Amino acid sequence: MARLTLQFPEDQYCFNTLLTVRVTDINAAKHLGNDSMISMISEARALFFFEFGITETAADGIGIIVTDLATTYKAEAHARDQLLFEVGVMDFNPYGGDITFRITRPVDGVLVAMAKSGFVFFNYQSLKVIAMPAEFPGKFAKVNWLA
Repeated sequence: MARLTLQFPEDQYCFNTLLTVRVTDINAAKHLGNDSMISMISEARALFFFEFGITETAADGIGIIVTDLATTYKAEAHARDQLLFEVGVMDFNPYGGDITFRITRPVDGVLVAMAKSGFVFFNYQSLKVIAMPAEFPGKFAKVNWLA
């Protein structure tokens, strides 16, 4: 069975934030559960967008919708661990692109996970994918475009 491999250019990370693993994030195996990691990735994405002045859904119904999420786990995280989420964007296309995440435990430098989340711009009133607003890519200096 093929395994997923996620590797991203070092220079594309443009935001980072620390999040703490809560006791309620721990699963029966006594480590950070997959569902909680997805929630933490979503929180890091929301903080990233806020930092760059991007609303996930504006009053006019124009917003961003997640199209996919891929995550590879490299190490366990436990309750009260601080995790550093480094966030970037890449592979823009006319409708969206990818948000990338490198998640480490800063206390020992251990890589906990890598993730990539696809997104497109979406009109929640017409329920249709729309073109990326012209001002969006200008917020990010080092982003590649897909053909």
